[in-house]
Amino acid sequence: MAVITDISVQKRNSDRVSIFLDGEFAFGLLASVAEELRIGQELSESEIKRLQRQEQFEQAKQNAFGLVSRRPRSEFELRTHLSRKHFEADVIEDVVLRLRELALLDDMAFAEYWVEQRESFRPRSHMALRQELYQKGISREIINQVLETVDEVAAAGRAAEKRAHQWAGLPKETFSEKMAGYLGRRGFSYEIINEITEKAWQAVNEA
Repeated sequence: MAVITDISVQKRNSDRVSIFLDGEFAFGLLASVAEELRIGQELSESEIKRLQRQEQFEQAKQNAFGLVSRRPRSEFELRTHLSRKHFEADVIEDVVLRLRELALLDDMAFAEYWVEQRESFRPRSHMALRQELYQKGISREIINQVLETVDEVAAAGRAAEKRAHQWAGLPKETFSEKMAGYLGRRGFSYEIINEITEKAWQAVNEA
């Protein structure tokens, strides 16, 4: 057993305290984790490990809150992020569970958000969206479900509309080549590209 001989606020970070055991610095803790501690209190090795693990959990949780506050994240993204920050696997699992409880982590909601953003600002084909969501760690079942709402022809039309007027003064062959390349990079099929390219050409030349 070791005795707490001092608990002092750290000069460089007022949210953390330094714990001294038997007259010597032992470790640092978040002030919120150290609230239960008192000078003169005895700590066993297992209690010290519990405090240090709680410290890791709180740090990982704060890190996770910062990540999901910027935009929704998939579980895979969050796990990868925390792993790169060198948090232990069991701590990461506890943080994931906590964020699920708070409805801050939901792969279905994330997938819907991702598709909605793409549909609004950068329309993509089913194939391209499927690949992006797969890379985010989304399950096939969820991907299939969210893609049911995506009309590929309409998405290609919105994508083409963003560029059609920019290329309106070009010869039809050049216009078609540029539009085909543009839509092809977004994963649309040959049939959809041909259909939408022709419609886009007619729209800008009939305007």
